[in-house]
Amino acid sequence: MARYIFLITVLAGLLASCGFKRHKYDDPITKDTKQPDKVLYDRAINDIEHGRYEIARITLNTLINTYDQSEFMAKAKLAIADSWFREGGAAGLAQAEAEYKDFILFYPTMEEAAESQQKICQIHYRQMDKSDRDPNQALRAEDECRTLITQFPNSTFVPATQQLLRNIQESLADREFLVGSFYQKRGDNSAASSRFAHVVDQYPLYSKADEALWDLGQAYERLDGKTSNRFRKQAGDAYAKIVRDYPLSGFADDAKKRLQEMELPVPQADQVALARMKWEQENKQKAGMVTRYTGFLKRGPDTSDAARSGTPAMSNVRPPVPPSVPQTAAAGATGVTDVTATQVTGPSALDTKPDARTGEAGAAPDAKPAAGTSGTAASGAAATSDRSKAQTAQTATDKKKKKEKKPKQQPAAAPATPATQPATATSSADSKP
Repeated sequence: MARYIFLITVLAGLLASCGFKRHKYDDPITKDTKQPDKVLYDRAINDIEHGRYEIARITLNTLINTYDQSEFMAKAKLAIADSWFREGGAAGLAQAEAEYKDFILFYPTMEEAAESQQKICQIHYRQMDKSDRDPNQALRAEDECRTLITQFPNSTFVPATQQLLRNIQESLADREFLVGSFYQKRGDNSAASSRFAHVVDQYPLYSKADEALWDLGQAYERLDGKTSNRFRKQAGDAYAKIVRDYPLSGFADDAKKRLQEMELPVPQADQVALARMKWEQENKQKAGMVTRYTGFLKRGPDTSDAARSGTPAMSNVRPPVPPSVPQTAAAGATGVTDVTATQVTGPSALDTKPDARTGEAGAAPDAKPAAGTSGTAASGAAATSDRSKAQTAQTATDKKKKKEKKPKQQPAAAPATPATQPATATSSADSKP
């Protein structure tokens, strides 16, 4: 019997989660009047709550087009955006984002403007993929969350948006860390060090920042090898940052030992960082049993290890140049170029020197080179003259061949003379004295 009760309870929970429950609209208007625009608005909200989104949008557009001076105009525009947001899907969320942006553009001073910006952030947050996949939606979500924090700093949505931003940056940092680990396994320590350094500089709240620092120091040491000390300072800085900024890390003791072996100073732990790490360990949210076993079915990234405190990064840091790249080429401070640009102040060569084509065409055939002309110029002129003569002779030969190929016209045949004509002529000749 208990088993049947458990199955019924689970079935009821699944049915409730599948949408067989009325979701009340988050921003209703409680003023009860019989105005026609208010009646249309209430009817549309009721349709949204019951999932009739298309009918609700038609009603709201009727309100906007009919009562353009209505006090519910802004609420109607926001309700249209919310209907697309609730409908979901790639097309619905894209349309919802456009509607929210229009609302912020027309009503930037209303309290709902910050809410609209948070909905835009959530639109991209819901479409995020796992850390090892396309980061486009995560990057868009990061930009939109930063926009809300900077444009609406006094809004009540800022704390929740900051936590969303921490979750987003946890996913982006994990992606960079995975790429660096890939390069490290392949033995490309130069590329790995660049990735690890970018993770630490851009995302200091990353849950594996201490491990990234340890791998960064190891990569620098492998680049040095057994003889060189070129990256000794960089490796020491990475180990020192673990001891100073991540004192409760599992790599802190090993980092101290490496600093002592390298004969570098061991810094003291930062008290602010120590207090933050203690708070994070005490308030860490552990994933439930269902989440641990079904997490691979989820489309989005796992953000259970994301920080719950601290200020997220509000600007992007440029990734460092890998150590294998020459610093002069990377910085662009020095170099040799063959192209220079200068401003022409006096007369240019086009104004003072004669045109070469005009000189060749108008030159006299018997003109002798000037006294200052070099032998090379004279020989060039002679070669040009010989080529001209050869071309003229070749042209004459071609014309002659064309004439020979033409068939000769035969002379027209004389008309036939009648048989009586010679006799007549003879007789007339004989008749002469």
